[in-house]
Amino acid sequence: MATLTPYLYSSSARKQADFYVKALGGEIVSLRTFADMPGADESMNDRVMHLELHALGLRFFMADAGTETVDRGRGMDLTLEFQSEEEARQIFAGLSDGGKVMMPFERMFWGTMFGRLEDPFGVVWQISTEA
Repeated sequence: MATLTPYLYSSSARKQADFYVKALGGEIVSLRTFADMPGADESMNDRVMHLELHALGLRFFMADAGTETVDRGRGMDLTLEFQSEEEARQIFAGLSDGGKVMMPFERMFWGTMFGRLEDPFGVVWQISTEA
């Protein structure tokens, strides 16, 4: 058995994690900065080396990208599936706040509710209800 944990690199991991805490109802359970790393460049001391966020019974890892630009590409979406339409609708609204709705959250021809969005940090999410 394995566990898949998304690891998101960010230009501002703290800001992005705070957004997810609000949107997903989660909490930051661990945060380490580069100041914790022996021999780290002092200019990186406040940057996030590793952050762990718990939300919706899931675990997400995050870190600042350092000096690199974050390029999300378009080869993968994060998908959240809910039993409750109400909860799915709430999460869709929270994640799309300040972002871009790509497909409105609505009933699909296959029978479930579904929507797709890009959050303000460039992460693409699919939100759906169970069949």
